[in-house]
Amino acid sequence: MRSGRNVAEFLALRRNPALLLAALVLALTGERLWLGFAPKYLQTLGAGILVIGLFDGLQTLLGAVYAYPGGWLTDRLGQRRSLLLFNALALAGYLVVLLWQHWLALMLGAFLFLAWSALSLPATLSVIAVSLDRSQHTMGVGVQSMVRRIPMMVGPLVGGALITRFGWDHGMRLALAGCIALGVVTALFQWLMTDDTPAVPPRTDQSDSFLAVVRSFNPTLRELLVSDILIRFCERIPYAFIILWAMNHAGLSAQQFGVLVAFEMVTAMFCYIPVAHLADRHGQRPFVLATFVFFTLFPVTLLWADNFAWLALAFVVRGLKEFGEPARKALIIAQAAPERRARTYGAYYFIRDGIVTLGSLLGAALWRVGPRWNFLAAFLCGALGTAWFWWAVYRPQRRAAA
Repeated sequence: MRSGRNVAEFLALRRNPALLLAALVLALTGERLWLGFAPKYLQTLGAGILVIGLFDGLQTLLGAVYAYPGGWLTDRLGQRRSLLLFNALALAGYLVVLLWQHWLALMLGAFLFLAWSALSLPATLSVIAVSLDRSQHTMGVGVQSMVRRIPMMVGPLVGGALITRFGWDHGMRLALAGCIALGVVTALFQWLMTDDTPAVPPRTDQSDSFLAVVRSFNPTLRELLVSDILIRFCERIPYAFIILWAMNHAGLSAQQFGVLVAFEMVTAMFCYIPVAHLADRHGQRPFVLATFVFFTLFPVTLLWADNFAWLALAFVVRGLKEFGEPARKALIIAQAAPERRARTYGAYYFIRDGIVTLGSLLGAALWRVGPRWNFLAAFLCGALGTAWFWWAVYRPQRRAAA
């Protein structure tokens, strides 16, 4: 029993983080049963490259638009009630896509089914910040990130198998039905959570406005935001088109694509716990720099990936880009003022993803010129983002320590 408690303490597993973990596993398993196949599904429904790019851009845009309201609602409703609300909105979106098999259903339903992942991020970080000591923040994020990769691995494998066996029409319906069932069970775990912080009463003074929250960003958070925007351009430019490259160019099946995603997730999962432990002891910045390097390398590996073996190697590199993601999120947590913590997270992601939405549209335009132009542009953005982080965030800390 004592050794079990020691392991739970080492992994930062207290009541609310553990219940949140269970909810994340269920919700993400349902989402990943089908969402990763959405670009190809849109193509089977008659959508063109521009619509696929717009759908990917909509995911990024809504992630931005919903981030700050998600933080605002979390600060006022509390963690449990806000998460229940976000889950209910996502379930409504899944029903729209299930009942109306048209590419417009995905575009319109996205305003609802993206609510869980977009709105809940500030609440998730708030649970970690409130429930755990500062020395455990990276481990808390790391455990959450590692366990989140299990559904992100299992979901595409199961969804790919359903699509391969039953076809795009019936297979996607089965995947969506499973997604809805898991969403209902998710609500049970959210209901069992307790709110460690009371809801904040509404305020009307200017100090509580969005601009006031942004102005409260310290220099480290501002420079991290700039580098993060460039890195996310690197990720987003090819994001929606990777499945098209794998299936149309390399000739893979939906099930084989699910296996590639599994390679990515297993690689990421091996990184999280040891890196989180080291980052809590030695600081987050070196590990953030490493993860930005892997973000930058991934689109380059796609240039030569025209068969399953090369794509498998590329997806291992893609998994390594998660090397320092818990450290990056813990660095954000460390820079946020406790009294406006969730709103700071929300404002950060609102700005980042709002700008990065353009990356999806740029990716669609470059894809029409040629896939390799898409990958090279992504690499350039990643190189700039990595260099900015090294110059503005990593280097000053190293000089101060010296």
